[in-house]
Amino acid sequence: MLKPSYPIRTDRLILRPFTPDDLDGLHAIQSLPEVARYLYWGPRDLKEVQEALNTKITQSALLEEGQALTLAVELAATGELIGDGLLFWHSSLHRSGEIGYVFHPGHHGKGYATEVAQALLELGFDGLDLHRITGRLDGRNTASARLLERLGMRREAHLVENEMVKGEWTDELVYAILQREWRARH
Repeated sequence: MLKPSYPIRTDRLILRPFTPDDLDGLHAIQSLPEVARYLYWGPRDLKEVQEALNTKITQSALLEEGQALTLAVELAATGELIGDGLLFWHSSLHRSGEIGYVFHPGHHGKGYATEVAQALLELGFDGLDLHRITGRLDGRNTASARLLERLGMRREAHLVENEMVKGEWTDELVYAILQREWRARH
């Protein structure tokens, strides 16, 4: 079980639970085609973002396996919502989880996703005592692959034409890191 103390602060960011006030900021992110490019869903209209936000609001703790922790990511200096981070708890028996992140393209290339991914790995390994955390991504998403490699995650699989996404076959990459590997790096 994991009930983080909020807010979670990194060098430049604040991670916190989503609130109803995040609707416009989340819509500004999720309505963009370039944001949805490598995701299972397409650009979302305001109603679709509201539905997604309603789910995100309920995901502020991990009480049992199979749940997701979804955190709003805002710039500490301005309070602007720039993305979200996710920690999935897959199995208590296998102590496994998965991280994910989505950011507004205006904030790409600044290291924010790295800060969030590091915080999510810390929550998974230190807060939930996971043994192994993965990151899965579309094989075309080279920026995300580089990010996971910078974190010390190894590419364990390249699944060729693994899924039908938005009417086309896509490759999937799977990265992973073990708790002991993470701790050796930090």
